[in-house]
Amino acid sequence: MTTLGASIFSTDISTAFHPEMTSLFWNQRLNPILKRLAVSTEQLASTATTVTSKTAPKRNFVEKESSEAAAFSTATAVKSKTTSTYLSEESEGNRKSLKDYFDEAKDMIKADGAPPRWFSPLECGSHSPDSPLLLFLPGIDGVGVGLTRQHQRLGKIFDVWSLHIPVKDRTSFTGLVQLIERTIRSEHNHSPNKPIYLVGESLGACFALAVAARNPHIDLVLVLSNPATSFSMSVLQSTISLLEFIPGQMTLTLCHILSSMTGDPLKMAIDNVVKGISVPPTIQDLSTYLSVLADILPNETLLWKLELLKSASAYANARLHSVKAQTLILYSGKDQMMPSEEEGQRLSRELPNCQTRRFDDNGHFLLLEEGVDLVTIIKGAGYYRRGKCINYVSDFIPLTTTEFNKFCEEIRLRSDLTSPVMLSTLEDGKIVADLSGIPSEGPVLYVGYHNLLGLEAFPMVQQFMIQRNVLVRCVAHPMFFESKDGGLPDFEGNDTLRIIGSVPASAVNLYKLLSSKSHVMLHPGGMREALHRKGEEYKLFWPESSEFVRMSSTFGAKIIPFGAVGEDDIAQIVLDYNDQMKIPFLKSQIEAMNKRVVKLRTDITGEVANQPVHLPLPIPKIPGRFYYYFGKPIETKGRKQELRDRKKSQKLYLQVKGEVENCIAYLKEKRQNDPYRNILPRLIYQATHGFRAQVPTFEL
Repeated sequence: MTTLGASIFSTDISTAFHPEMTSLFWNQRLNPILKRLAVSTEQLASTATTVTSKTAPKRNFVEKESSEAAAFSTATAVKSKTTSTYLSEESEGNRKSLKDYFDEAKDMIKADGAPPRWFSPLECGSHSPDSPLLLFLPGIDGVGVGLTRQHQRLGKIFDVWSLHIPVKDRTSFTGLVQLIERTIRSEHNHSPNKPIYLVGESLGACFALAVAARNPHIDLVLVLSNPATSFSMSVLQSTISLLEFIPGQMTLTLCHILSSMTGDPLKMAIDNVVKGISVPPTIQDLSTYLSVLADILPNETLLWKLELLKSASAYANARLHSVKAQTLILYSGKDQMMPSEEEGQRLSRELPNCQTRRFDDNGHFLLLEEGVDLVTIIKGAGYYRRGKCINYVSDFIPLTTTEFNKFCEEIRLRSDLTSPVMLSTLEDGKIVADLSGIPSEGPVLYVGYHNLLGLEAFPMVQQFMIQRNVLVRCVAHPMFFESKDGGLPDFEGNDTLRIIGSVPASAVNLYKLLSSKSHVMLHPGGMREALHRKGEEYKLFWPESSEFVRMSSTFGAKIIPFGAVGEDDIAQIVLDYNDQMKIPFLKSQIEAMNKRVVKLRTDITGEVANQPVHLPLPIPKIPGRFYYYFGKPIETKGRKQELRDRKKSQKLYLQVKGEVENCIAYLKEKRQNDPYRNILPRLIYQATHGFRAQVPTFEL
């Protein structure tokens, strides 16, 4: 069924209350884009196929039914779905445009006299059976196609339903909230262990907050784009009285809404030149858009929607204290309709389980703008999960080409300045100046030294992807994954860490990664090495016990010891932990932070357990170079019984530690003979051979 199109169903579950919907289904002339699902799955498939091939335009929607009404067809529907590999190229190659939004909106409102109902777009039919439900709650337009530029990617990982509120519908705010409630309660009863995502745009964000406040027992995840809870301070507030007494004001209001949709003309022009993205709308396009917008929001409907906004904003604001759901607020820096930036910051203070993401150059209709990828945003915030708690292995979504390119762009300056050298060891012990000695199949555990501030991690991940098409999953401190209590302040820089597949350090996560045959980067010295003191460069601070050896042998993982050097050629610490603790202001800041963040290794003693969170103050040097040396893989396959013996596992542990020290010593010695260790010779080489050319290094 899901491969044929989307689905639309009345939010009032029983079709008996709306007999006119049955006639709407059979009368294709009324609206060929809408199809009724008050029939069996087989009938629906047959009918949808016929309509699509004969009368429907290229954008198709098939009706959707909730779990209670569809109990008879659930098993059939699930069997028809297959778990698909997340192939990003399929969705990234043909992303839609604003024109698609208006074309689809025009199709949706044709002969639209039915009650509010849910639909699922054609592009959203390839998700797996365990994908969570995502309900899109539209903004002032009410059409429900505000996610049209997001459908293809969202449809890979969510079961997407959108709410359509017909142009002439006058259901009150409370009535619409109750309709949404009936759906989420039905779906929650059907799948109590899965979260339900509510993506609300503007007015839809008020719906989402109201539903969450009224249903704190249901596992909801709210993603709110420029919430209309700031309506009382918006330019739209003053429009209500003007529309009542000056009907001609409607055109100006629609023009203002349209300008918020089309975005900043200067920014669009620059983007078109620099990035080669879609052509900006012409005068004819804008005229067409305005005509469609006038059909979506005629004078009476626009007045009704503004009154709806007013009551929705008041209702949601009065119940913010009851919202306990996990919430992600997306707000724009150039919203001309509402003060979304100030409102996003206010809501983040009001809501206890909330993160925010700011989009400096975007307008009110954020999800329709070029370059905004909702899936990437959700991944970066760490908000995607299929169960009650996030599983950092099974819930991980591999990088798309666009995401990887953005990651490379973020670390481009670091990579260009340090020109990383990658050495690996073949099975015969030969050292080669590339990563050909790295196994292509997992599980593999890369164990090494953590450079200052973890500077070595990202270039390593990048080179493994480029040279071996292998994603290395980094094991990082849990504070990078927690928000507010127990973690660092909400910091968008952590999004990259999550997008590339890093996981919080724990035995459970390491177990899951190795059992899934992943490639894993582990630094036993952890934060103690990354935040080391003056004069402690390249000194290992490892636990006494063999934390990872026996777990590796359980899954037959290869252990590859590696060394990475270069931090002392990049920066020099001038103010370390000991220095900062002598300064009262910094001391109080460090103590306050360490009371809040998650603590690791509380059950062991020694220097490795001394991991106070702080930020060493380094000063940059004229950039040197980073060097990586991956030793010969150590096999643990077939040694599970042998390595259960503590003495033998400890012996292997010390062997790995010794190999890491040898790798570091090898690189420190060999880099002395690298003619391109300093940046000036590298720049000269690249000026003559091309700036993308691989700079040579010392002889092996």
